[in-house]
Amino acid sequence: MTVTGIITAIVIGAVIGALGRLVVPGRQNIPIWLTIVVGIVAAFVGTAIAGAFGLAETRGVDWMELVLQVIVAAVAVLVTAGVYGRRGLNR
Repeated sequence: MTVTGIITAIVIGAVIGALGRLVVPGRQNIPIWLTIVVGIVAAFVGTAIAGAFGLAETRGVDWMELVLQVIVAAVAVLVTAGVYGRRGLNR
């Protein structure tokens, strides 16, 4: 992966994390930097899942890949908010 590809993955990951956070109902008590990290990881995982199903390389916009990435990000935001929220209660 080139430097441009890595930077693009970080930017797209941040957007995916924000979209995942918007999809989850209610308030998530996690900082924005953690949302961005979750989004970056979700973007890579969503791409891997799309590749496994043969959806990663299509003509035009990869809508199914994007949907998979947002779903993975939403689940990851839920899990992260639960873990991070419990950690905050034990202080």
